[in-house]
Amino acid sequence: MSKIAKVKPYTIENGDGIRVSIFFSGCEHYCKNCFNSELWDFNIGETFSREYYENKIKPLIKDYINGLTILGGEPLHHKNLFATYRLVKWFKNDFPDKTIWLYTGYDFDILNSKYNEYKYTPFAASADEWLTRWEIISNVDVLVDGEYIDEQKDLTLKFRGSKNQRVIDVKQSLTQSKMVLYCD
Repeated sequence: MSKIAKVKPYTIENGDGIRVSIFFSGCEHYCKNCFNSELWDFNIGETFSREYYENKIKPLIKDYINGLTILGGEPLHHKNLFATYRLVKWFKNDFPDKTIWLYTGYDFDILNSKYNEYKYTPFAASADEWLTRWEIISNVDVLVDGEYIDEQKDLTLKFRGSKNQRVIDVKQSLTQSKMVLYCD
């Protein structure tokens, strides 16, 4: 069962505007000097469920909240996929006019490539994981991709920590069939 390590009800550093940030537990990227290394453990926090969403996340989404940011840990790790998928779907259903930002160590190009590889062979080994990852990505507004690389750390970057990471406008990327940056 996926766990939520923490919920920050009012953040401005994890996306545009005032956001609610949800931090999933567990990550196996093990980025050197990760700012959330305490969340590498999959056993930290409370189990995510519909009840958790209804009682601890949904009530935080006030009119002045611009949207939800999902990070971790790693929300797209196979142990967190089903919970991340449900969170995205429930939130979009309840708040269709608010945005979702998602931070992942996975690379957008690899996610897209794996989706294209498996969409016609859905019964292949690990296909479900990659197809679910893409289903999640296709339902978020902005994706911050790539592992944090300490040697590329740059504190002047907006919404990310290292130069290899990108802030991607997912909706425009899907519409234009090419990666479109949300900001440089």
